[in-house]
Amino acid sequence: MSKIIIIGGHGKVALLLAPILAGRGDDVTAVVRNPDHLEEVAAGGAAPVLADVETLDTDALAELIAGHDAVVWSAGAAGDRTRTYAVDRDTAIRSMDAAAQAGVTRYVMVSYLGARPDHGVPESDPFFRYAEAKAAADAHLRASGLDYTILGPSSLTLEPASGRISVQSERGTVSRGNVAEVIAAVLVEPSTVGKTIEFVDGETPISEAILG
Repeated sequence: MSKIIIIGGHGKVALLLAPILAGRGDDVTAVVRNPDHLEEVAAGGAAPVLADVETLDTDALAELIAGHDAVVWSAGAAGDRTRTYAVDRDTAIRSMDAAAQAGVTRYVMVSYLGARPDHGVPESDPFFRYAEAKAAADAHLRASGLDYTILGPSSLTLEPASGRISVQSERGTVSRGNVAEVIAAVLVEPSTVGKTIEFVDGETPISEAILG
C-alpha cells in the first residue's frame, strides 16, 4: 500500500484514477478547492482535502504533501487563460519544490503530448499560454532531483478505458480512462522514473507499453 496525493482531485482524470488506486489498496488523498466537490471525490475512495493550491506557498504545500509516498499533479486552470501561468506553471513548480522539501521524491506529472520548449504553438494561438506553462513546469521537474515521470497523453476523450495504448509522438486521441490507468501503472513501475512517456490509444497493454 502506498499513500498517494492527487493535486487536482476533481478533474476528470483524477476522478477515474482515485478508484483504481483505492481499489488496489492505496491510501489516496485528493486535493480540491471547491467544497461542493468533496462528496463526489470521497465517493471514489479518496480522502478529500479542501485547499486552494494556487494560494499556498511552498511551505504550506510541503505541509500538505508531507507523509505521502507520491504526488500526482493532475491540476490545471481549466481553460481560464488568466490563470494558466499561475496554476499550470507557477503552482506546479511550487508543488515540486514542496515535494522535495517534504521528502516526497516520487512525482508524476500529467502533461501533454508535444510539451517542450520548442512546442511550435504560435503566440496568437489560445493554446500558447498552456504550452509555455507546461514546457516550463516539465523542465523544472526534470531538474528538480525528484523521482519523476512525465506523462504526455494526446487529445483526451471520454471513451471507456481499453487498457491498451501506443507509446509514440504521433498525434491521436486517448481516453481519460487510459490516462488514469497509465498513472496508476507508472506509480508502481520503478523503471519509469526519469522518463517522459507520450502516448495515444493503441493495441499494447499499458503494463508493457510503459516499459518501452
